[in-house]
Amino acid sequence: MPAGLIALAIGGFGIGLTEFVIMGLLPEVAASFDVTEAAAGWLISGYALAVVVGALGITAATIRLPRKPVLMALLVLFIAGNALSALAPTYGVMMSGRVIAALCHGAFFGIGAVVAASLVPANRKAGAVAIMFTGLTAANVLGVPFGTFLGQQFGWRSTFWVIAAIGVVALVGIWRLVPAAPAVTDAAGEASVGPVSSPAAPSLRTELGAFRSGQVWLSLTVTVLGFGGMFGAFTYIAYTLTEVSGFASGAVPWLLVLFGGGLVVGNWLGGRLADRSIDGTLLGFLGALTVVLVLFALLASSPVATGVLLFLMGGFGFGTVPGLQTRIMGYADGAPTLASSANIAAFNLGNALGAFVGGLAITAGLGYTSPLWVGAVITAAAVVVMAFAAVDARRTTRRMDGVRASAATPTRPTHAVA
Repeated sequence: MPAGLIALAIGGFGIGLTEFVIMGLLPEVAASFDVTEAAAGWLISGYALAVVVGALGITAATIRLPRKPVLMALLVLFIAGNALSALAPTYGVMMSGRVIAALCHGAFFGIGAVVAASLVPANRKAGAVAIMFTGLTAANVLGVPFGTFLGQQFGWRSTFWVIAAIGVVALVGIWRLVPAAPAVTDAAGEASVGPVSSPAAPSLRTELGAFRSGQVWLSLTVTVLGFGGMFGAFTYIAYTLTEVSGFASGAVPWLLVLFGGGLVVGNWLGGRLADRSIDGTLLGFLGALTVVLVLFALLASSPVATGVLLFLMGGFGFGTVPGLQTRIMGYADGAPTLASSANIAAFNLGNALGAFVGGLAITAGLGYTSPLWVGAVITAAAVVVMAFAAVDARRTTRRMDGVRASAATPTRPTHAVA
């Protein structure tokens, strides 16, 4: 395994902590700035919106620049944002720190996924992307309990200083371990001479050209719906666990560790299976996630069933990430960077969609299992779109194979009859 993948995973771990750790710190942050918890919650929403802006804007602005220096610059931005959060004297400054840190999120994962895939042979690209996203899954496992512990013991600001330090480690790791121009590797893993990038320099026009592909848009739609379904349920899971399943509030962070464990297993398994069949893996995982969400809604009153289904929800939900990220890069017509970052933006749009619709269901008085039903419906829509995308892709492949076969078949000359 290339050492550069570890450096990318460390960066993903730090960025993932920044996104999720605030959920365990909201009461402390709200008390510190004397704002309501609802206002403190905007530190999460503001971060998500800034991720979308950064994923598209920063990636587009840096498309012609070498990827390694861009990744390092993004980590400098990440470190600065978290340091500003740790020092913030007011709520407004804290929000600014969150936005600055978020701007690097989408671009880092989008560009980093392209770099990770370039470090390995073609038949291991999804696995390489999964290794990078292992950092994000580990952040989910450790984020809430880690942040809660530090916040209780040393104050919430200490958490952001630690995250900034992790950013420094990732910065040094990418500087030392990620090659500026990764070597091309064959199926046997032997390096050959030459850069991985295409001879033509990347340009914004070329990258935007990837969005002419219908499969790119179908992939983005599956990402929004697939993650919208999972996060429609997950955003309000604390209420489900305490009000329906009967767990004490103190048990919620540790149940979320169980969910995070599912993320880790699903990410690893999804990467392995997607290297064999991307579309088959996505259909299988999205279908399984739909079933899990339905069962969770029906069995949420059982603590044992809740624990099992919480793990499976994380596993099948996050198991789609390597396949979704690799699929959109594959259909981006040789210009994967902006499409890859757009997929990160789609993940966050899905998060916002699921949280919004799930909140509407609770407000309508449908109960604390209603976000699970909402999630199941949204995920089922993702299955339908993915099935259409898979069929369309196979039809296109067969048509192109037929065209190539016709072009390769010699025609028999005709002779005039006297």
